[in-house]
Amino acid sequence: MYRYRLENTWSPEPAPYGTLKVTLWNLSDEVLSDFRLAYTSLTRAMRPFAVEGAELELRDANYHRFAPPAGLEIAPGESWTFEVTNLNRDPRHRTDGAKSGILTLTASGTPTHVDVEVSDLFPEGRDLPEPGPLLPEGKLDEPYAVLPWPIALDLQPGDTPLALCPAPGSDAAALAAFSQVEALHRRLYPEARAVFSMLPMPGTRPVAIARGGDFGTGGYAIEVAETITVKAADDDGIRHGLIVLGQMLHGAVVDDAFRFPASGTITDAPRYSWRGSHLDVSRQFWNATDVSRFLDILAWHRMNIFHWHLTDDEGWRLEIKAYPQLTQAGATRGPDEPLTPQLGNGAKPVHGFYTQEEIRAVVAHAAALGITVVPEVDIPGHSTAALTVIDGLADPQEAPHSYHSIQGYANNALNPAREETYDFLANVFDEMVDLFPGEYLHIGGDEVADGSWLNSHYARLLMEKEGLKGTFELQSHFMRRVAKMLAERGKKLAGWNEVAHGGGVDPEGTLLMAWERPEVGIELARQGYDVVMTPGQAYYLDMVQADEWLEPGAGWAGTSTPVNSYTYEAEGDFPEELRPRMKGIQSCIWCEHFTSRAYFNRLVFPRLCGVAEAAWTPKDRKDLYRYAAIVKLHPVF
Repeated sequence: MYRYRLENTWSPEPAPYGTLKVTLWNLSDEVLSDFRLAYTSLTRAMRPFAVEGAELELRDANYHRFAPPAGLEIAPGESWTFEVTNLNRDPRHRTDGAKSGILTLTASGTPTHVDVEVSDLFPEGRDLPEPGPLLPEGKLDEPYAVLPWPIALDLQPGDTPLALCPAPGSDAAALAAFSQVEALHRRLYPEARAVFSMLPMPGTRPVAIARGGDFGTGGYAIEVAETITVKAADDDGIRHGLIVLGQMLHGAVVDDAFRFPASGTITDAPRYSWRGSHLDVSRQFWNATDVSRFLDILAWHRMNIFHWHLTDDEGWRLEIKAYPQLTQAGATRGPDEPLTPQLGNGAKPVHGFYTQEEIRAVVAHAAALGITVVPEVDIPGHSTAALTVIDGLADPQEAPHSYHSIQGYANNALNPAREETYDFLANVFDEMVDLFPGEYLHIGGDEVADGSWLNSHYARLLMEKEGLKGTFELQSHFMRRVAKMLAERGKKLAGWNEVAHGGGVDPEGTLLMAWERPEVGIELARQGYDVVMTPGQAYYLDMVQADEWLEPGAGWAGTSTPVNSYTYEAEGDFPEELRPRMKGIQSCIWCEHFTSRAYFNRLVFPRLCGVAEAAWTPKDRKDLYRYAAIVKLHPVF
C-alpha cells in the first residue's frame, strides 16, 4: 500500500506552456519531514527553472528532484503543493504529466527511497469528453479471416473442419513447415482450440505442399479442394500460405461470422520487400521471452523485418564482452545509480540487458519465422548510457551543459574528433557482426542537437583540419567513417533520415528511414538513397489514437488514429521514377510511455496490424471495414 500520493494538474497560464501544479499527499500515520520528492515526466521544466514553493535541485532529462521549503512538515492527511512554469511543452493528454514518483527520506542520515503513487495529469477547469470508437463497425463482404488480405481470393465457404493435417505422403520438409506453423498458432493462442494436427482424424482436412513454380520471394498460392494445396517457391511462401490457412480456420472456430472455404483459390505476394516493425527496449526493457513473443506476432502478420533498438540515452541493452560495464551500470537506472530514473521508474533500480547467448537465440527464432533482425546501436547522439560508463568518448574539457538533446539530455553525443570513439565502435561492431547475420547494421544518426561539440577543443581542431562547418558536417564526417568501418566488416549502413544531414554518406548501399515527415522520404530518394517509410504521423505506435485529453500516448507528431495507420499510403506523392528506391514501410514502437504490458497493447494494437496490411496488400485491395471486422481476432503482446 502506498503511503504517499502525487497529484498533478495543469493550467494554460502563463503562456506559452502554462503551469504544472504538483501536490504531495501524506497518507502515512507519521509526520513527513526531511525529504526530497522526485518525479519523471515528459512535460519537463526548462532552464532557467521557474518553481514556486519548492527548489528544483536536479533535472536530468525527464527526472526532476525537488527540495521542499526549509523546515516543511506535512502532517498525516495533509498535503504540500508547488508549481512549475517555463515548461518545454503544453500538455495535451493525461499521460503528459508525472509517470512515477520517488520520495527520499533523509531524517535518519541514510537516504531511503519510497515509491509514491501517481495520478493522471488533469487540466484545470476543462470538461473532458470520453474518446469515441477508434475503428468503425466491421463489415464482411467475404467471410474469411485473412490479415493482411491477399492480392486475389476466389473462395466458396464450407463447413469448419476439426483441424488441418499434412496430406499423406508429405515429405520431411513439408512436415517441418507444418509443425512450425502449428507451434506458432499454439504460442499465439494458447487458450484456443488447435487448428493444426500432425495426425489425420475424422473431420480433418489434408494439406499438401508443392514447392516450385513461378513465385516471387514470399509469394504463394492456395488451391482448396478435397486436398488443400499450398504452392510456393521458397520457405517464406510455404509459411505464408500455411499461416493464411491457420488464420481462416482459427477465425471460423472462434467467431461464427467467419467461414473456412470449401473450394477455390488464393494467389498472393507481398507488396513491399521491407515489412517491418521497430521496438525500443532501451526506455523500457522487454526480456528475451517478450521479444520472441513479439516476433511471433510479426510472423503471424507476414512481416519480415525486426528493427531492434538496443541502445539509447536511457540504457545499453546489448552485451559487449569487451565492455562489461555497458550492461552493468549502463543498463541500470535508479535513484543512486549513475543513470537516473526515467519514465515510470520508481524507488527500486531497474536493470536489464540481453546476453549474447540470448541474442543468438532471438536471431535464430526470427530466422525460423522468415524475419531478419536489424540491430540498432544509436550513435553519435542518444549515447548517455555509453558516455556515462566508458571513458574517452567525450571531450573532458567540454562544459557540462554545452548542448541538450530534444529529450533533455546534456552532452549526449559521442565525440567525432576522439580516436577513442572509433576504437570503441570498432570493438562493438566486431562483436555485433558475429551476432547478427543480416546485411544491415542500424547506427541511428538521429536527433543530434544543433550546437553539439562546438565547445569541444578536439572538435574545433578537427573542423579546422578538415574544413568542416558546424555540427552536421561534423556528424557527416563521423558517419562516413562509420560507414567505412561497417563496409570493412561486410555490413551496410542503415540509419534514420538525419544521416543525410551535413553532406551525408555515399547513398550506394545505404538505407535510410524517413520518420520526420513523409516529404523527407522523397527527398532522400532524389539524393539516391534507398528508403523505408516510417513517418511518425502514421506509423509511430506510441502516438495518441484520438484527440481527447483522456486518450493516452505521445502527441508530438499529432494524432495517429487506427484508421489513419491503416489507410495512410506511404508512397504518397513519390514520383514514378523514384518508387524503386522505396523499399517498404515499418511501424516504430518507442517505449517511453509503455510502463506496462496492458498499456503496450492498448497503443500498439490494432495499429500494428494495420501497418502490416499496408505493407503487404495493394492499395486497391485494402478495405477498412473488412479490416475492422477481422483485426479483433488477432493476438496481442
